[in-house]
Amino acid sequence: MSIPLADLVAQYRTIQPDIDSAIRSVLEGGHYVMGPNVGAFEREVAAYVGVDHGIAVASGTDALVLSLRAIGVGAGDEVLVPSYTFLATASAVLHTGATPVLVDVDPETYAIDVRLAAERITGKTRAIVPVHLFGQPADMTRLMQLAAAHNLMVVEDNAQALGAMDRGRRTGSIGHVGCLSFFPSKNLGAFGDGGMVVTSNRDIADRVRILRTHGWRKKYEPEVLGYNSRLDELQAAILRVKLRHLDTWNAERLRRAGEYAQAFAGTGVGTPVGRTDSTHVHHLYVVKVPHRESLQRTLTERKIGHAVYYPLPLHKTALFQPSSSEAFPVSDRLSQELLAIPLYPEMSDEQQSAVVSAVKEAVLAAK
Repeated sequence: MSIPLADLVAQYRTIQPDIDSAIRSVLEGGHYVMGPNVGAFEREVAAYVGVDHGIAVASGTDALVLSLRAIGVGAGDEVLVPSYTFLATASAVLHTGATPVLVDVDPETYAIDVRLAAERITGKTRAIVPVHLFGQPADMTRLMQLAAAHNLMVVEDNAQALGAMDRGRRTGSIGHVGCLSFFPSKNLGAFGDGGMVVTSNRDIADRVRILRTHGWRKKYEPEVLGYNSRLDELQAAILRVKLRHLDTWNAERLRRAGEYAQAFAGTGVGTPVGRTDSTHVHHLYVVKVPHRESLQRTLTERKIGHAVYYPLPLHKTALFQPSSSEAFPVSDRLSQELLAIPLYPEMSDEQQSAVVSAVKEAVLAAK
């Protein structure tokens, strides 16, 4: 039995009639860019997250870049970002001309360490970009308190956590602006790239709308240097269908994660730690093991999908050169010990049991 890390075809089959109907409607309507589905999807996502504005863009990376530009980040500024995250979180800062300042992460939640973030604030610091990594909310209450104390803006990288809750609020709605990704493998995934900026700040929303369409409000009359970053009408129609299922899918992810946690208890396999005041949506189910290579070999032999997120923390990539005196011990350790194993709403009990057996066997053999 081959078990993928995620099964996008299986998801499509569960809602195929509605997806096919949505696609056909767009193709027959002849309106393919910035059409009625885009506008409707923006309103639906904004309502779901709990904000006033949703601005659809071409990718989650664009959402980050445009959000940072919209809040005024630019050359000479510094932006705090976690050292353990996907490249786009920090590269978006570089695209504005600002400097990303890396901060190590919390060893349990893998989110930016608030205490360490406070130590990295300088007179040049303009914003903080917390990442709700793998679907686990960062500690937004403490981060917002820190930001308020230093007059900083907070841009939530919510690419992996749409639907997660932090103290009763949806992630993406707590900072000054939130960024979403609809990459196909996300909990709410398109059939291609896509993203969205969400905010209740009217000025930020207006700025993003201008920036995503060549810098103009009125066609051919640019006000600022903008981009061409728009969500396709076809993707919006598909995502509108999927949005109706998101909470059900997230609940199933949470249930499957609970099954894993119970199965791995006492085995030496480190499982995700969820805060009691938040809801993890498990975009990825990531285990922590000291002998990762051994586990990878076993899973490969059993034809079980797996992946390393992320093999290099940002401070070890060519783009970022922290001073030699800076240390990121948690990020270093996570990059060596974390491994994503299959978890998706359409997963069967038989598939999950096979994964559990393979992981237990590999970990026992490595002891």
